[in-house]
Amino acid sequence: MINSNKMFFFFILIFSTFISISSNSWLGCWIGLEINLLSFIPLISNSNNLLMSEASLKYFLTQSIASINFLFSILMKMTLLKNFDFNNFLAIMINSSLLMKMGSTPFHFWFPNIVEGMSWFNNFILMSWQKITPMILLSYYMNNNFLMMIVIFNVMIGAIGGLNQTSLRKLMAYSSINNLGWMIIAMMISENLWLFYFIMYSFLISIMNFLFYMLNMFFINQLFTNNMNSLIKINMFVNFLSLGGLPPFIGFLPKWIVINFLINNKMFLLSFIFIMMSLIMLFFYIRIIYSSLMFNYMKMKWFKILTKNHFIYCINLLSFISISGIIFSTFLFL
Repeated sequence: MINSNKMFFFFILIFSTFISISSNSWLGCWIGLEINLLSFIPLISNSNNLLMSEASLKYFLTQSIASINFLFSILMKMTLLKNFDFNNFLAIMINSSLLMKMGSTPFHFWFPNIVEGMSWFNNFILMSWQKITPMILLSYYMNNNFLMMIVIFNVMIGAIGGLNQTSLRKLMAYSSINNLGWMIIAMMISENLWLFYFIMYSFLISIMNFLFYMLNMFFINQLFTNNMNSLIKINMFVNFLSLGGLPPFIGFLPKWIVINFLINNKMFLLSFIFIMMSLIMLFFYIRIIYSSLMFNYMKMKWFKILTKNHFIYCINLLSFISISGIIFSTFLFL
């Protein structure tokens, strides 16, 4: 339900990101992050839903801890450590607080819990827009060795954590943690590549979240108790595989560029880990698709799903873009 208050907070959420990324001091970045936090909490809290209220409180606490850590680090940088060479230590502290902000390993424990208590639209904001500020701030002051270790943990925990999930929201959360590893390595390669990866990832999860919202689905077993339109099932199949990074689809493109760079720079072990973890991701995506395509329950007369024609047309169009990835790839890599 959209009302004027929600719209107001939503606009502040967007502008606070611009405040942070266009600021020329660390303090300005911190102020932008705080405004962002305080505008997102009213969007996710709902007095009628205990899970949402709990999620907003958990989100506030974790983000506050990260903000305090960030503020402490930048104040130390400005005052105490001007004359000392503590750059590595400071970079790790600032990087850690930003990693906690975006829900990266080893500070990821809050992320699936909070995702579980939120609506699909808020999940989309948390998995896409809320990652922009911390990632751009991370690119200003990176400790490469520390981040390389974090990237490996991200792709591994994202892949292994999603294996035993029955909740679609938690599954998308672990998928987000896995993709965060790819995004951080893309950021370390070049900011343009990060932007490309981020836009592609946001596009794919927007389709998935819109699909799940439209079908009112939150758990895997709903996929095979619901007798969905077969076209919707095929669209879900295409977009899941695209999100996993299977070659003909558009989600493969950014991953291909990242792997290409890693191999050119002789980082064979890292690229091997990335590819193996992508296979695990594809395994549990295919498991969901298989269960929705193969199992079919009795049709219940009273069971109605929100499948208006314009929704289906919209999903079809977005899925067509997802399939046309191979065309884009030939244009790009001629």
